Amino acid sequence: MDSLRTLLTSLPATDWGALLLFFGGWIGYATLAKRWSVSKGSLLVATNRERRRWMLQVTYREVRVIDGVVVQNLSTSPSFFASTTILIIGGLLAAMGASEKATELVRELPFAARTSALVFDLKLALLAAIFVYAFFRFTWSMRQYTFGALLVAAAPDFERFAEQGDAAREAFADRAGRLMGMAAETFNDGLRAYYFAFAAVSWFFSPWAFMAGTLAVISILYSREFRSDVLAVLKDESGG
Repeated sequence: MDSLRTLLTSLPATDWGALLLFFGGWIGYATLAKRWSVSKGSLLVATNRERRRWMLQVTYREVRVIDGVVVQNLSTSPSFFASTTILIIGGLLAAMGASEKATELVRELPFAARTSALVFDLKLALLAAIFVYAFFRFTWSMRQYTFGALLVAAAPDFERFAEQGDAAREAFADRAGRLMGMAAETFNDGLRAYYFAFAAVSWFFSPWAFMAGTLAVISILYSREFRSDVLAVLKDESGG
């Protein structure tokens, strides 16, 4: 209780404002990005359209080995990031265990803010919380890709699809494509956490740098998800 009271009194108002902007910007952008995806179209929406088209082509193939390989390759990215995130969390926890030495090391960095060990631990705890969230998103994405692989493996034979008609093909493509899209969206959440982690690192320099980093990350995410050249190509290819 005393530590919490000390933290509340030792953290300046600008730092609290930077934290408010950080969480508000992250949650606000994630919420608005889902709405804008429907109205404006985003990179995720465009790729989900291609995922559904891919699942529709699965129903026409007699041999689906290549589809299983693609699903496995897609799951390697969240697997890599999940493993990397564990190492980062371990490093942050180790730094929190030796906060006094870490604080002295940070003080030697140019332009770094001079703070107490308690405030320094708070900054490390924020980074650790971000990466813990990213870890859970990456591992959930891995499981979702596993479920997608099960759907592809359990899909009826292409001859049976031919007997059932286009309605069965469309139903399978909608179901499997949606699951693949959910895995991609979960992976995107983990990547977004990595981006905001870079903004959180700037807090070690100053709360103003923290605010600027948060706004810069939001700007970069928006440009890549809604204004990128890749999105223009995908829209053109899909007729969007």
